[in-house]
Amino acid sequence: MRESSYTPAHGHGTLHELDAAQVHELLRTRRGVLIDVREPGEFEAERIPGALLCPLSGFDPHSLPLDGAKRIVFQCGTGRRSAQAARLVLAIGLPEAAHLAGGIAAWKNAGLAVTRLDPSTGRVRTGHP
Repeated sequence: MRESSYTPAHGHGTLHELDAAQVHELLRTRRGVLIDVREPGEFEAERIPGALLCPLSGFDPHSLPLDGAKRIVFQCGTGRRSAQAARLVLAIGLPEAAHLAGGIAAWKNAGLAVTRLDPSTGRVRTGHP
């Protein structure tokens, strides 16, 4: 379990790439907030339990609860959009931002639970991949 960090090309702040185990621990201990930046249909079909939806298509970094009480971590399907959201947060002057490297795909590959909509019944189920 290792956190990697780098300074984006624009030179402002540090972008932290967290692995699934690190994000899971932040959520389990209630020290983090997971922001899913995918679109509503993606979120409805499958999501990480406890994640909040804030699609990148309408993302405003000023609307985030940036009081520092909890670490905000962005998440998407594979890590590309969540890294974009994190860079937007850095662009407004915050010193650091974090995202789930590999997105929900990495979360599932780590064997962690997801909430899914069962298309045959319409029921929402939480379980392991």
